[in-house]
Amino acid sequence: MERAGLRPRVDKALAAFLADRRVRLLTIDGVLADVADALEEFVLRGGKRLRPAFAYWGYRGAGGVDSDQVVTAVSALELVQASALIHDDLMDRSDTRRGEPSVHRRFAARHAEAGWGGDASGFGDNAAVLLGDLALVWSDELLYSSGVDLADLARARPVFDAMRTEVTVGQYLDVLTQATGDTSLERAGKVARYKSAKYTVERPLLLGAALAGAPESVSAAYSGYGLPLGEAFQLRDDVLGVFGDPAQTGKPAGDDLREGKRTYLVAAAHAALGPAERDELESRLGDPELDDAGVERLRAIIRDCGALARTEERISSLTGQALAALTRTEELDTEARAVLLELADAATRRAV
Repeated sequence: MERAGLRPRVDKALAAFLADRRVRLLTIDGVLADVADALEEFVLRGGKRLRPAFAYWGYRGAGGVDSDQVVTAVSALELVQASALIHDDLMDRSDTRRGEPSVHRRFAARHAEAGWGGDASGFGDNAAVLLGDLALVWSDELLYSSGVDLADLARARPVFDAMRTEVTVGQYLDVLTQATGDTSLERAGKVARYKSAKYTVERPLLLGAALAGAPESVSAAYSGYGLPLGEAFQLRDDVLGVFGDPAQTGKPAGDDLREGKRTYLVAAAHAALGPAERDELESRLGDPELDDAGVERLRAIIRDCGALARTEERISSLTGQALAALTRTEELDTEARAVLLELADAATRRAV
């Protein structure tokens, strides 16, 4: 990610775009400074910038020539990510993101501090829906105002549209799975694939390939690399959601357990457990009042039945598939191939 000075260039492009949109908002009404502040802080204060990295190096790997315009174009993926995270936090009732209040909590607090009428929590929820929508609208604006040639953008448009559709319906599948209590490995895999895997790795790579006018063989190689790697990335997130250190994840320990996430990790536990422990897992999963002792108990159940080990094996297997697909491809630029190998490691070997 540090090659080509990519991260600071992405941050610079995002900061410039958001500053321009702040001016637009303030011409409508000065109270919209709250909206500008919230989106600037949410987008600029952190994040791994993995999606722009995969898109940029997918572009470079397909023979694309570096330019600030291309960096600006791939930075639009961070606004898609911001939209998804803002809405995800609202649906999960998460209090924090990256160690700071989530957007709906931020605006609920703003309402309470100002002493406005009505329900503070409801106001915060409404604000989060709208700010998430605004970030998604702005992702389109940033892509199309990037300065990239319109013919190149026209090739990339179908990929960008498919990605945004997939992540949205993937979120719905996640919500539906929690409501129905589906604990099958097949369902958990599909949710991981559409909610995160495709839009984290495969679609950004294909976006970069489209911007570069890559041949179908390169796009096929990117899918062979990107799909398994994206799923491995999501499985690593699932492990961190249960076993992660809050100092690293920015969210309370065991949040996925309180939210009742039907992840591959949970599905693997469900398949491995006997009736008594399966009933205990089911009865406590999704309890928003689950205390630290309850979190530790569920962690022990998941770990001791072998589900954690099975998930780690799945991560290793998927990563191996991704690396093999990349290694078999001879058409890629040498530097880009090396960076994509590094990104695979960064995406899947984050510490618990």
